[in-house]
Amino acid sequence: MFTGIITDIGTIAEAEQRGDLRLKIRCGYDMASVELGASIACSGVCLTVVDKGEDWFAVDVSTETVSRTAPGQWNAGARLNLERSLKLGDEMGGHIVTGHVDGIGEIVSAEPVGDSTELAIHAPDELAKLIAPKGSITLDGVSLTVNTVSDTDKGCHFTINLIPHTAEVTTFDAVEARQPLNIEIDILARYLARMTSK
Repeated sequence: MFTGIITDIGTIAEAEQRGDLRLKIRCGYDMASVELGASIACSGVCLTVVDKGEDWFAVDVSTETVSRTAPGQWNAGARLNLERSLKLGDEMGGHIVTGHVDGIGEIVSAEPVGDSTELAIHAPDELAKLIAPKGSITLDGVSLTVNTVSDTDKGCHFTINLIPHTAEVTTFDAVEARQPLNIEIDILARYLARMTSK
């Protein structure tokens, strides 16, 4: 379990296709404190540490995970938002994040608003009814607040506000239109949708 508060930005140093995709990710974590088998969220995807070195860790990404996450995300050289799993007593600064991607969105626009950047994002139809103004949402592992939502014929467009600090400590320091994003819906919305679908 995670909170969507990013604690490091990793870079994929190597991507090797085996039975699954093995990634070697360089990071700034003290790897002596990371156990093999630990969970680390990589741009919103909960992955298991299977090997490690002084300044890197390795994970295996299944074909299923690759098919359900943002295209190009797992290429060598790509940067990833990293978050280690919650420990009992940690501060809950964001919201409850599971590390399970619900769908892929796409940035429609990125516009400066004051010192911040307003992102407009397209979400697919199956997620549209689960996104609400002032609700929480996770984009590439980052806990954010939805500002507005407008329905379209193929889903919805919603906006979020990136303050300068969030942009600086995440991969959102370089966003552009048509960029795909991993979306995880607020877990409460998931359960409410299930409860009311019968």
